[in-house]
Amino acid sequence: MQLYSESSSDSTKSNQMAASSLGQTTEINWDKLDKTKFYVVGAGIFTGVTVALYPMSVIKTRLQVATKDTVEKSASSVIRGILKTDGVPGLYRGFGTVVTGAIPTRIIFLTALETTKAAAFKMVEPFKFSEPSQAALANGIAGMSASLCSQAVFVPIDVISQKLMVQGYSGHEKYNGGLDVARKIIRTDGIRGFYRGFGLSVMTYSPSSAVWWASYGSSQRIIWRLIGQGTDREGAGPSESTIMLVQATGGIIAGATASCITTPLDTIKTRLQVMSLERRSSARQVVKSLIKDDGWTGFYRGLGPRFFSMSAWGTTMILAYEYLSTGSFSFTNIVFLDNEITNLRILTLLLSDFGVSKNNVVCKSLTAFHNLPLTFLLVPLAPFGTP
Repeated sequence: MQLYSESSSDSTKSNQMAASSLGQTTEINWDKLDKTKFYVVGAGIFTGVTVALYPMSVIKTRLQVATKDTVEKSASSVIRGILKTDGVPGLYRGFGTVVTGAIPTRIIFLTALETTKAAAFKMVEPFKFSEPSQAALANGIAGMSASLCSQAVFVPIDVISQKLMVQGYSGHEKYNGGLDVARKIIRTDGIRGFYRGFGLSVMTYSPSSAVWWASYGSSQRIIWRLIGQGTDREGAGPSESTIMLVQATGGIIAGATASCITTPLDTIKTRLQVMSLERRSSARQVVKSLIKDDGWTGFYRGLGPRFFSMSAWGTTMILAYEYLSTGSFSFTNIVFLDNEITNLRILTLLLSDFGVSKNNVVCKSLTAFHNLPLTFLLVPLAPFGTP
């Protein structure tokens, strides 16, 4: 799918004529982004969100590994216990390790996501599903593939950070920082110790990423239909506040769906990864222990903090991308040339994520979006929002 770019704002007819006279075609991709704004400002925003939401990961992890004799049975009691013994720094145990691993993990994730998204849309298009279904399938496939590729870097970071989160809690060993954890893992288990729970991690985060983005993509389109947007060719497009509200609502729905489906696996994985050599057991033994201590509800330990984190992180990232993408592209007017011209209102809606005014849009085909770096490129990464 190709498009032409131009710099003036004229009528549809003149735009098409001007675009036809241009000798160079281009695709909407990362090359069109203002890298300074996107990466520098974006890094500040994402770091700020990580700082704000990281305590949720610590609370969730402590709830998941607590024994049946532990006094702290709720998120509020865990917070009180941490503040009493360690103060505010206790809510940020393992934070340095997570931040250090964020850069390579995010690069791998976004590269894989960008690569697989276009292929996923092309793969589902022949099935002629409805637009929400196509979005759910394509986004889900891309999210799962990207998460799978990033696990090689993420799992060791996850193991180290979680051991730091629970050190000295409920009988767990104490450490002197991330390097101390790494040395002890190598001494007792070798390199494979960094990948303890790798299978469960893949089973947790890949489906979690897929479910989050599938839920977000489909729910957002359903919401637009319910409020009567994107169903006709006439009238004004949605306001910025409406767009952001729909995105935020979609993020909350996605967080609720993904957290409910994947928390049981996350609980088992977390318990396996933080166990010391002396207390080590298999996944089956962990399952039996959870059922014995708490029944089936034991698999949903930490559901509240995990739901809050996933919803808040994903929604914040999407809204942040809305801000970052405004003015980040090097063109103002877009003319799509395709044999299948469909709903102009839907085009206006989707391009608004990139700061392209509806007045600068000429025409579109849904296939034009197969190569767009849509908002889900800033997917919430575990443990940066989907722990």
